This record gives sequence, C-alpha cells and structure tokens, in this order.
Amino acid sequence: MSNPRGDEEKAGKVRRMFGAIAGRYDFLNHALSANLDRRWRRECVREIGTRMSAAAPLILDVGCGTADLALEVSRLGRVVGCDFSRPMLTLGAEKVLRAGRTIELLEADALRLPFPDASFDAVVSAFVLRNLADLDRGLGEMRRVLRPGGILGVLDFGMPRLPLLAGCYRFYFLRVLPRIGKWVSGVDGAYGYLPESVAAFPPAEELGERAVRSGFAEVQCRRMSGGITVLLTGVRPGEG
Repeated sequence: MSNPRGDEEKAGKVRRMFGAIAGRYDFLNHALSANLDRRWRRECVREIGTRMSAAAPLILDVGCGTADLALEVSRLGRVVGCDFSRPMLTLGAEKVLRAGRTIELLEADALRLPFPDASFDAVVSAFVLRNLADLDRGLGEMRRVLRPGGILGVLDFGMPRLPLLAGCYRFYFLRVLPRIGKWVSGVDGAYGYLPESVAAFPPAEELGERAVRSGFAEVQCRRMSGGITVLLTGVRPGEG
C-alpha cells in the first residue's frame, strides 16, 4: 500500500537532486555511459517508429529532462515533453531552440499528468520509471493518456545477468560512478542515488508483468548492452 507522505518525500528529494545537477547532467550522462545513452535513445525511437500507425502522431515524453529523447523522437511527429524539474526544462528549452525544433515543454508530475484521457499516439520515457514514488501509478498514467492502439516506449537501467559483466558493472556503478559524478557535478550523493535506485528497480521480467497489470498489451522487455539497459514496449489495447 502506498505511503503518501513517503511518496512526497521521495518526489521532493528526486526533484531537488535533479535540479542541483542539471547544469552537468548531459555531460555526465554521455561521459559516464561512454555515449551509449545516445544509442539507447535512438533504438527506442526506432522501435516506436516501426510500430507507429498514425500519419501525424502526437508523442509525449514523460520526464523529458533536458529534452534529449524529445529531440530524437521529434523526427517521428509532434512532441510534448514534461518534467517536474524546472532547471532541467530550462536547459531543454535552450537545446530545442538551438535545434530549431518545435517541441512544447511543460512542468508536470509523471504521477499526475495534466492531459485528458487518450490524448497521445505514443508515450516515451528515458530513465524515469525507477525515480517515481509509485511505479505502477506512473505506468497507469502513461496508459491513460495513450489513445487506443497507442505505443509505449520506456528506457531504464537494468542489471546484467552474465556474472563477469555483472561484477564489473556493479564495481563501476557502486565505486567509480558516484565519485566521478560528485567530482564533475559538485553535488554529493546525486550519483550515489543512481546505483541505489537501479538496485531497487524490478528486473525486466517483473517490469513487463507490471506493465501488463497496468493495462498494456503486446508487452516486451528487451535487454540492451548486455542488460545494462531495458527497453519496455507495449500497446494500449484497442478498446475505448
């Protein structure tokens, strides 16, 4: 059973953390992932594009951050991005302007999306689900705003299954990444939170099951880069 006070405390902590590291967020993402994060976003967009049937789709990027995924997916259709961190949105707006794209960015909570039911042809998200105070509610909100037949595409971190890779990954995640993150961002604890949130995040199989329980059909959870990242896809069934 959800604890509203605990949920609010987690949301506040995550909001403050992302606001504090916003200025170095893109650099750290690309550097600490050896630019693999760019490839993961491209693969998410490619998967969404192959399953898209709408001629001029309207796409929502939930937790858009500094708009990397919103910019990538904007080649498929019109994009609205939302995030609850204003500093992230400010940086995202600057990037959108420089890119000459038309993407609407607004401040909003992923657990209370300010859109009517069945508003979007696709919903995408990158590295957001594990930060939500209530993962199932977040998935439910994504389903709610999707039109019948609409596509879900969600990226998040996972844990590799191969023992050698898993051991190296854990060492990097627990020992190396937090120190580099603190040194570059100047914020203590922000990149220590990352391995904690990934360790608490459900494995791919359970994530897929929870998406099904949230009302999605044709659910797939594909591991990428040896399981470091998971791409969750699904469809809102065709009923109203």
